[in-house]
Amino acid sequence: MNETTPPNGSLTAIEQRGIEPVPADQRTGNPFQLFWVWFAANISILGIPLGATLVVLGLNVWQALLAAVIGSVGSFAIVGIVSVAGRRGGAPSMTLSRAVFGVRGNAAPTFVTLISRLGWETVNTTTGAFVLLSLFSIFTGSAIAAKEAPLLTLLGIGIFVLCTLLVSGLGHAAILVIQRWATWIFGALNLVVGGFLIVNVDWQTVGAMPAGPLSAVILGIATIAAGTGIGWAAAGADMARYQRTSVKAAHLIASSAAGAGIPLILLIGLGSLLTASDDSLASATDPVAAIRELLPPEMAAPYLIAAFGGLLLSNHLSVYSAGLTTITLGLRVRRVYAVTVDVIVTFLGAIYFMLIADSFYDPFIAFISLLAIPLTAWLGVFLADMVHRRHYQAAGLLDMTASSRYWYRGGFEWRALLAWAVAIAAGYGTRAADQAGIAWLVTFAAAFGLYLLMGGAPARDRADTAAPTVQRSGR
Repeated sequence: MNETTPPNGSLTAIEQRGIEPVPADQRTGNPFQLFWVWFAANISILGIPLGATLVVLGLNVWQALLAAVIGSVGSFAIVGIVSVAGRRGGAPSMTLSRAVFGVRGNAAPTFVTLISRLGWETVNTTTGAFVLLSLFSIFTGSAIAAKEAPLLTLLGIGIFVLCTLLVSGLGHAAILVIQRWATWIFGALNLVVGGFLIVNVDWQTVGAMPAGPLSAVILGIATIAAGTGIGWAAAGADMARYQRTSVKAAHLIASSAAGAGIPLILLIGLGSLLTASDDSLASATDPVAAIRELLPPEMAAPYLIAAFGGLLLSNHLSVYSAGLTTITLGLRVRRVYAVTVDVIVTFLGAIYFMLIADSFYDPFIAFISLLAIPLTAWLGVFLADMVHRRHYQAAGLLDMTASSRYWYRGGFEWRALLAWAVAIAAGYGTRAADQAGIAWLVTFAAAFGLYLLMGGAPARDRADTAAPTVQRSGR
C-alpha cells in the first residue's frame, strides 16, 4: 500500500499518516474547513435535551439562549485555541501533550481521554441503533424492543458501526468533504423537523415564565460548556494539524466557535422553547422517543433520519480522534487499524447495553461525565503551557527514549502532572459539595493557575525552534 499521505482533497484514498507531525509543505488547509467540521459534529437533533436541561435549572427562554451562546461559543473557542497548537506542531492533541507532560507522563491523561472518547462513542452507537430500531418499527408497523429482536438489534448496531468505520477509516480528507456536504443535507432536514416542533409551542406559557436567578444562569452556562466544547477540546489539534502554518490563530478560533455555536444555539434554543411550553420533554428517559411523540406521524421517519445522521456525523469524527489517541497511548499499528480497534470496542459495548444490561443511559453517562474532570484538568495545563510555547520539536514528540527532548525526569514532567492531579482533586471536591455544574470551572482554574505558578513550560522548551518534521510510516 502507498505509504504517502493522500492529498487533502482526495475523498477515497486512505490517510496513511498516524501521529507523526505533518510536514509544512503538506499543510494546505484553511480555517473554513474547521467551520464545516464542527458545524456537522454538532448538528444532531439531540442538542434539544440540552435546552430542556436549562429550563429545569430555572432559566426562562431568553436566559437559556444567553447560556447557549456563552456556553457553546465560549467552549468551542477553547477548542479553537487547542487547534492553534495543532497548527504550530502539525500533530494530534494528545501527541503534542507529550511535550507538556513528558513522553511517559502523558500516558495518564491520554488514557483518560481515550476512555472518555470510547464511552461517548458507545453512547452514540447505542442511541443510533435505537434510532434504527424505531425506523424499522415504522416500516414493519409494529413496535420493536431491542432484547426481543436481537437480530434486528445487531443489524442496527452493525449499520451504524459500518457507516462510522467507512468515514473514520478513510481519514482526514474524507471527513472534511463529508462534513461539509452533510451539513447542508442534515441541516436542512433538521430545520424542517424544527419547524414542525415549534408548532407545538405554547407561546403564552413561554412568555409567562419568570426569570431565574443569576446563579442559575451561571450554572446553565457551565452545564452547556461542559456538555459541548469541553468534551471536544482534546480533538482540536487532530483536525487542525493540516492547516497552513500561515493561518492566523484568530481565524482558527473563530471558525471553531462559529461552526459549533450556530447549530448548538438553534437546537438548545428549540429545546428550551419546547420544555418551557411543556415540561414532559425534561422528564423523558428516552429523549429520542419523547421528541418523536411531539411530531405528526408523517414526520417520524424524517426526524429519525435526521437524528441518525447527526449521531453519525459526531461519531465518525470522534472515532477518528480516538484512533489517533490510541496510537499515542502506545498501540503500534497504522491509524486505520487503530480506528478499527476502537470501533470494535464500541460495537461490543453497544451489544452489552442493548441486549444484556437492564439499564444504560443514566449510570453510563454519569460515569463518563465524571471523566470530564480529569479532561478539564488536562486542558488547563495544556493551555497554560501554550502561553509560553510556540513550537514543538517533531523528533522529540515521537522519541519515547531518554534521548527525547521531552524526556524531562524519567520521562515525566512532574510539575505538569502535579498541577493535573491537584486540579482533579479540586474538581471532584467541588462535585462532592453539590456544585457539579461549576466543577469543571474550578478544575480548569486550578490546573491553569497552578501550572503557571510553578513556572509553566521549562525554560529550554520556551526557546524551541521549529525543527524539521519527521516523516514516518503510519504508526
